[in-house]
Parts: sequence; C-alpha cells; structure tokens
Amino acid sequence: MAEEEPINIPAVAMNVIINAGDGRACIDKAMDALAEFDFDAAEAHLAEADEKILEAHKSQTEMIQRQAGGEEVEYSLLFVHAQDTLMTISAELHMAKKMMPVVRALAAK
Repeated sequence: MAEEEPINIPAVAMNVIINAGDGRACIDKAMDALAEFDFDAAEAHLAEADEKILEAHKSQTEMIQRQAGGEEVEYSLLFVHAQDTLMTISAELHMAKKMMPVVRALAAK
C-alpha cells in the first residue's frame, strides 16, 4: 500500500475557509431572497450553501481522520481558525433553514 502524501495543513485550512466563506455568501443571498419572499431562490441558495459546507467539512474530516489514524499533525492556528469559521457558518446555515417556514408563515398571512 502506497504511503499518503503528508498533510499540507495550510492548504487544507484554506480549502475549509474558502468553501465555508462561499457557503456564507450563498446564505446571504438566500436571506436576501427570503426577505423578498422569493422562496425558490432562497432554497436554491441554501442548497448551494449546503454543497459548499459539505466540501469544507470533507477537507476537515480527512485531516482529523488521518491524525486519528496515527499520523503526526502539528498544531496550526490557521486550521483552528478554519474549524471555527466552518462551525460558525454551519450554525448560520442551520438558522437560515429554520427561518424558511417562519417567513413562509408570515408571507401567507
């Protein structure tokens, strides 16, 4: 079995940050659409945000699994920042999804 390349921590961290940030931009677009009661656009933007967050999560998970498997991974403040960014934006996505039925109910009145 071939050995895996060593983890490029800054590259993984930036992948997480960039994808999570792109996800946040999609969430912002979804919230703008929601404010206009454009539910189809809001749902499309949230679906795109889901994809971006999933990509960020995959990058993070690969690094964690490799470390859990015994690979030496040095501490990286950049990676900690990436994880914090992903966690925060994941919470924003969760709340945006929770707002959809609330705004739909308001629009129906």
